[in-house]
Amino acid sequence: MRRQETGYVIHSGGRFRFALAYPNFYNVGMSNLGIHIIYQMLNSRRDTACERFFLPEILSVETATPLNKFQAVGFAVSFEPDYFNVVKMLRLAKINPCAAERTKFDPLIIAGGPCATFNPEPLSLIFDAFIIGEGEMIMPPVMDVLTQNLPRQETLSALSKIPGVYVPTMPKKVSRQWLKNLDEFPAHSVIITDATEFNMYLIETARGCGHHCRFCMAGYCFRRPRNRSLEVLKAEVDAAKPFNKKIGLMGAAISDYPQINELCKYILDAGLEMSVASFRADSVTPELVQALAKSGLKTLTVAPEVGSEKMRAVINKNLTEENIFAAVEMGIAAGIKNFKLYFMIGLPFEELSDVAAIADLSARLKKLVAGKLTLSVNPFVPKPFTPFQWAALADKKYLNAALKILREKLKMRGVEIISESIKSAQVQAILARGDRRIAEFVLQSDSPQKFIELLREAGIDENLYLRERAAEEIFAWNHLDMGFSQKYLRAEYERAAILKATPACFEGCKRCGVCG
Repeated sequence: MRRQETGYVIHSGGRFRFALAYPNFYNVGMSNLGIHIIYQMLNSRRDTACERFFLPEILSVETATPLNKFQAVGFAVSFEPDYFNVVKMLRLAKINPCAAERTKFDPLIIAGGPCATFNPEPLSLIFDAFIIGEGEMIMPPVMDVLTQNLPRQETLSALSKIPGVYVPTMPKKVSRQWLKNLDEFPAHSVIITDATEFNMYLIETARGCGHHCRFCMAGYCFRRPRNRSLEVLKAEVDAAKPFNKKIGLMGAAISDYPQINELCKYILDAGLEMSVASFRADSVTPELVQALAKSGLKTLTVAPEVGSEKMRAVINKNLTEENIFAAVEMGIAAGIKNFKLYFMIGLPFEELSDVAAIADLSARLKKLVAGKLTLSVNPFVPKPFTPFQWAALADKKYLNAALKILREKLKMRGVEIISESIKSAQVQAILARGDRRIAEFVLQSDSPQKFIELLREAGIDENLYLRERAAEEIFAWNHLDMGFSQKYLRAEYERAAILKATPACFEGCKRCGVCG
């Protein structure tokens, strides 16, 4: 059922019918910029009609057509817990979740998004093909194949030959595809609706990150850092004016954008408000913070990630306490009273004394903050294609002890601690570094609880996926090429152990290999 929207497209018959599915609710999916990008790309073709699907409905938003009436279904999979929603949506649509059991009468099922790019194996029994990399590069040749309406096996064979496409039944080495020039592919909200998480007009300023934070999968897999030109961004702001919505600037670290002050001024001068997906405390400017305050921001978010100098060296988060305090002071000077801090616990080489340092840092910051200070403290989950892919998920006893330290040391007025459950982190960790052995259990599950129950019934030890990995271990994602070697990542892991920093990316850098 279509909400109040503008910008959607309904094509007449005779086109290839492609279902674009987000395995979560409408308001979550429509806050995902990737959905807008792919929707516009496919509907701009003369041979394709793309319609959207979200939970819990299995009828398209555009024409209320059932999901199983489409020729292909493309899922955007951004988060591990949504794996079970994929299964749920297919079952609701009366499509067999098992790829091997689908027939020529069933749609082809394709996955894209971060999870598909980093480690498709836990989903390999569900999807016919995976998009490895950025969809703007890969979807046009994929659609050129799909619209030929070849027999199923011929289609899969042709898809497997496209750079950046992984077909599990035809395994090969697959190289991630990525855009070299973002200006050629503007990225902004296409369908305008109030029914989103933040009710904003989204504009992507940049893609990739060169800071080398060793825990960050997005930082490693979307490099190299690429910025859109200020001229293109200004044009996108101009296009947003008629909708009179707050501009949501998207990117790995908005404050890293070289002309962020000019962009903020342009947005405010246009009579619009703005928000940002994230910023770094070491590059944030007073102009950016003031623009956020003028836009009505009530809570400023900073991500120190850790509390001690030692742990900042471990994760290669090249911030200082001075940077963190300066960011908070900028917010206070701009009239912002409430602050939120993001931290992780259970990182490699962490000790409980490092957790106590989180409490100490937070307590000192609270002395500056007149309003509420919220700590979002979550267990670190090791992810593929990062230097910490070898690390273990910290055990439950340690994580509980860490949370206890924080709660006891920060029993003060105006401080709140929120945390993701340890059980949820364990499920994410199993899925993130899982292999085809667990694909069978994902296929049979429509919830995390069911997944764990099936693993235990089969006698599979969860610690097999939560443990520390040996240096020479072969990973389930080794057949994917992100542009850098496992040797490079291992060297970064060893640098973390000796508290050695790695400088950020710079022009002409050839260290990791992504830039050639």
